[in-house]
Amino acid sequence: EIALACDIIIAAENAKFALPEPKVGLAAGAGGMQRLSRQIPLKKAMGMMLTARHVPAKEGFDLGFVTALAPEGKALDVAKEWAAQILECSPMSIRATKQVVMRSHDVPTLETALNNNLYPAYIALANSEDTVEGPRAFAEKRKPNWKGR
Repeated sequence: EIALACDIIIAAENAKFALPEPKVGLAAGAGGMQRLSRQIPLKKAMGMMLTARHVPAKEGFDLGFVTALAPEGKALDVAKEWAAQILECSPMSIRATKQVVMRSHDVPTLETALNNNLYPAYIALANSEDTVEGPRAFAEKRKPNWKGR
């Protein structure tokens, strides 16, 4: 259940995922039922949850709840590579992206969700020094110096 709450999942090729609670008379009450059914097709999620079946990492990748696969013993290295790529981005852009993606799922129509004024982090980004620095750094062929403001 914890993995399903993450923004990205880097899994070793030998990893397995499951919501095994039904095998012991429980249910995945810490959000696993709600999250899995929003992250993969409903029938696939129900199949996993109702059987408590263990899913290999490759299948999780194919279903879409695993972001990337890593060779056995290299998951931390691959996760660090992903983290380094994220750290190259504007922190304000990352914050805005996460907020828009997560909150827009609660908006009833795409047309309404496209109104970026609904998202405070997007408004802050649009009026930030980072939105000036990013294009400037690109034009000057240098890495940006993000201020986070």
